[in-house]
Amino acid sequence: MRGRHGDVSWMYKRASSKDVDDEYGKEETTVRMPNGLGKDIGNPPWSRSLPHVLVAIISSFLFGYHLGVVNETLESISLDLGFSGSTMAEGLVVSTCLGGAFVGSMFSGWIADGIGRRRAFQLCALPMIIGASMSAITKNLWGMLLGRLFVGTGMGIGPAVAALYVSEVSPAYVRGAYGSSTQIAACLGILVALFVGLPAKEILGWWRICFWVATIPAAFLALFMEFCAESPHWLFKRGRGAEAEAELERLFGGLHVKYSMAELSKSERGDEADAVKFSELISPRNFGVVFIGSTLFALQQLSGINAVFYFSSTVFKNAGVPSDSGNICVGIANLSGSIIAMILMDKLGRRVLLLGSFLGMAIAMGVQAIAATSFVSSSGALSLSLGGMLLFVLTFSLGAGPVPSLLLSEIFPNRIRAKAMAVCMAVHWVINFFVGLLFLRLLEQLGPLILYTIFGSFCFLAVIYVKRNVMETKGKTLQEIEMALLPQQ
Repeated sequence: MRGRHGDVSWMYKRASSKDVDDEYGKEETTVRMPNGLGKDIGNPPWSRSLPHVLVAIISSFLFGYHLGVVNETLESISLDLGFSGSTMAEGLVVSTCLGGAFVGSMFSGWIADGIGRRRAFQLCALPMIIGASMSAITKNLWGMLLGRLFVGTGMGIGPAVAALYVSEVSPAYVRGAYGSSTQIAACLGILVALFVGLPAKEILGWWRICFWVATIPAAFLALFMEFCAESPHWLFKRGRGAEAEAELERLFGGLHVKYSMAELSKSERGDEADAVKFSELISPRNFGVVFIGSTLFALQQLSGINAVFYFSSTVFKNAGVPSDSGNICVGIANLSGSIIAMILMDKLGRRVLLLGSFLGMAIAMGVQAIAATSFVSSSGALSLSLGGMLLFVLTFSLGAGPVPSLLLSEIFPNRIRAKAMAVCMAVHWVINFFVGLLFLRLLEQLGPLILYTIFGSFCFLAVIYVKRNVMETKGKTLQEIEMALLPQQ
């Protein structure tokens, strides 16, 4: 199996590096119309698709909010609901949401392909509203866990569909920036959750307000998505060509409709519109890219990044840092890195950002591990611990956060894109679940030095893996990427 995977990855890289012209990465492109005549009509206006992207990334905002909502409030929740001091119960409050997300992500591809991207967004908003409301009114731990489970199912559907939708409605020359906006929205969600949660330690029952707040953007997502464009890729795959043309005109303008339809037709040639079976995802034709996607998400989570977002208050408290100030710094670092990534995504490319990001994370974990040794003074350990955590979050947001979901939505063929994303996101949520469940226990049993060393090793392993297996896709249309990979699958 190992040797076979190596062959698949080598062919994957070879096809991408030679077969597609880098000219598409330039700001202006020459569009060749279906009649063969070249006509310089420039790029589609980015402003047409922007409102649709902004509505879609509300789901990413909710994803971030529900990741961060228990950070400042977990202590208050445990005291109010009677499980204070139980690290396992605290871990369950975090991880039950992730278990629900695993279930949601497993079905996200079938939902997105079955009812369309727009309806999938609206469907994911419903359990988020129900679950947040249940968490806000619960009187015991079991009610909280049930509410978090409902929220998690919506979280599992939202990010996968957002990655698909944004890549499918964005012009190629800004697809990296628009794809990064999902990470920025998630960062904003985490930051807002931290700000909203600040009074929780001072005001009794404030944590319930934090959950009620989450119902507002979920309702906005369900409402505003009714006025957004459906994915032309999904419409074309369903045999609804006239509707796909109308949505392309709405998203890109009339001048680009014929060319975009020709590209869709070329990439869809020979692909039937019937249901994709799971066996197709592990067939020799598709196994390589699905394996690469799953491994990228696995390494992303094994870096330990979400342990920071779930338990930074606990880590800061153990290090002697005020948790409110520390968490705000974490949120700002996360947001700042995501904004920089959005600016650089279509200039430096996906692969460069991934390599730099994982390498920076490995260095940051090394700093954290040094801070946990006895060779450093208490004041030095405090500075190194805080600096290492902020560097870890910053470098994560530069690449390891925004790139995987964007990259995978680009490299998966249109026919299997939704379901392949669902499988990869399921891997993401499984590992995320165990990190959230076991982090506090492992921190107690192993200590910070060993645990941070393990996380840093996974970051360094990710650098090696990306260097060997990940291609560059910046500036290429989804159809160009698919056609370049197709002969090698």
